[in-house]
Amino acid sequence: MKPNWQRLLSAQWRDARVLLGESRAALVLFLVVIIFSAALLRLFYTFPGTTTHPTFGEALYAAFALIFFQPVLPFPEQWALRILYFVVPILGLVALADGVIHFGSALIDKRQRGQKWQAAMASTYRDHVIVCGLGKVGYRVILELRKFGREVVGVERDADGRFVEKVQALGIPVIIADARREETLVKAGVAQADVVIPCTEDELTNLDIALDARDLNPGIKIVMRMFDPELAERVERGFGIHTAFSVSALAAPSFAAAAMRLNVQHSFYVGETLVNLSELIVAPGSRLDGQTVAEVEAGLDMSVMSYVGGGIADLHPKPDQRLRAGDKITVLATLEILKQLDGLNRPAKS
Repeated sequence: MKPNWQRLLSAQWRDARVLLGESRAALVLFLVVIIFSAALLRLFYTFPGTTTHPTFGEALYAAFALIFFQPVLPFPEQWALRILYFVVPILGLVALADGVIHFGSALIDKRQRGQKWQAAMASTYRDHVIVCGLGKVGYRVILELRKFGREVVGVERDADGRFVEKVQALGIPVIIADARREETLVKAGVAQADVVIPCTEDELTNLDIALDARDLNPGIKIVMRMFDPELAERVERGFGIHTAFSVSALAAPSFAAAAMRLNVQHSFYVGETLVNLSELIVAPGSRLDGQTVAEVEAGLDMSVMSYVGGGIADLHPKPDQRLRAGDKITVLATLEILKQLDGLNRPAKS
């Protein structure tokens, strides 16, 4: 990951080259006016009362000063050069205003550069993740990727999208364009990217983006948002896309498990098995009260993922950690095992 100062310098250099290209015509005109005027002064101008011509260096300085209405040579006697004294400032200032001033102000004021500056920043990223579609899902994906320390470039078609400013406030470049266009993915740095995540509201759009990204970077990993489980499976199998998540397939297990009143936090399939992450507080007088983590795991064929109690919080509790009333554990198990665990956590009947 590049330091911020190094990335800014790289982006600034790229932006300066782009600006030079955009201002080339005006800058060339500015130089032509100065050099041509200097050549005329060198060849035809004579100091008053003499036959002496200025050196080319003197003529060049005089032409430059003339542009700013600050002549350093006396008003010439030759009528052609007198016209030059009036024409040069007009041409020079027009070229200067259109080229040099525009170049300088745009180089400093990045708001004026808009999307060109965003593209300049995106060009400095390597092994980053491109998130296409900055809706609710896209924004949450970006927040999670940031937690993992990944660098992200966003792509969004709607400049007034709800989350565009929020993403930019995180210091993330956002390309405002249609991600289905190859040039948009190029601006986002797809050739240097590690992963692309198309998560728009249209699954065919997501597929289109994924295939274009694969064409531009055959080694890129694709994590794609889809809605139809059958289509997701066919896409994953037929197009060789690494992962194609069906939103409905992800949501359905969580809804069903939550209805079981087992305090399920997350659910997902491992093969054909639905696995659930559930939180539980050890009840006083229950059969769990006094057991160790190893005893609970062996008795129910499940995994204890975390333990909070006695003033400590452990994401990898030791097998000999003994559970006490009021302790909170997070377990990974099937619904059937969670039902058994819930039964064990009820106070024993006297």
